[in-house]
Amino acid sequence: MPELSPAAQGRDYHHVESVYWVFTQVCNDKCDHCYNLSGPQGERMSLEECLAVVQHLPASMDRLILSGGEPLAEREKLYAILDALQARYGSRTQFMLQTNGDLLTGEILDRLIEKGVSRFDIASIDRYHKAAGGRLELLKELFESRGVSGDEKEPLVRRDNFLKPFALSWGYWGATEDMWLGGNWARGRAMEKGIWKRDPHHNFCAILSGAIGFLSGGETIPQEISVQLWRINPCCPGTRDPLGDARVQDVSEVLRRVADNPVLQMLDKGNPFNMGESIGISAEHAVKRCGELGNVCLWCDEFFEKHYDLEGLRVR
Repeated sequence: MPELSPAAQGRDYHHVESVYWVFTQVCNDKCDHCYNLSGPQGERMSLEECLAVVQHLPASMDRLILSGGEPLAEREKLYAILDALQARYGSRTQFMLQTNGDLLTGEILDRLIEKGVSRFDIASIDRYHKAAGGRLELLKELFESRGVSGDEKEPLVRRDNFLKPFALSWGYWGATEDMWLGGNWARGRAMEKGIWKRDPHHNFCAILSGAIGFLSGGETIPQEISVQLWRINPCCPGTRDPLGDARVQDVSEVLRRVADNPVLQMLDKGNPFNMGESIGISAEHAVKRCGELGNVCLWCDEFFEKHYDLEGLRVR
């Protein structure tokens, strides 16, 4: 194990403030803008693999966001995952669910609350999803009937919104051209359909769900990492190759392994333009390639494909 910098040594990677886990890419919808190709035939893991991931998550988390795909498209698997999470973390961790809301019923909502979910985010209120927000009033009535408050609008963004007691709450949002199609969704079906926005100046890496703070956190954002199925990533869209495999590796040890790496430290700062400086790839070259590729995530893909081996943490 390489010696860690003083900053890395002072960080306890057995505690992570926020983990975003896409445990399935199966979905009842097949949206044109989906960056991870979710749909009825989306990639999935076995229940055994999911339970292995639970055991390899950090020993302590402030919150865990379960997402997809559509989590309710694999409902029994979701229930089993929640049971395993409760057994391991109990009330020490807030469990949050991102769903398109299409499959949510009163019976399912009762079951999810019983199993410890305290925050629900309806991530489908836009023109790309099948219902396009058409169920919003029905969902509002459903949540109100179970005492789930709609007052907290931005728990995923505002750091002080989740570092407090876990009251039942819900909110809603959806894809926008400037944020999602302009940022991390220059991947998957959005690219296949040609609807991603070519905006090389939009640095998705520097906002929550980007890589910023994945090692260190910050004053206004949590330290958040992403697990796409089993792939441990510094961000929601994910690097071209994962940092590790959460089915067989402890997330905390993977973070500790990369904590002193100068390339990944730049991603932690939300600065993909300077991530190659330590290996002789200038920021000027990165900005030029971003302009030519039309997107910062595509530059990140190219960097790890051509210049840097993430698995071996070495120059290609």
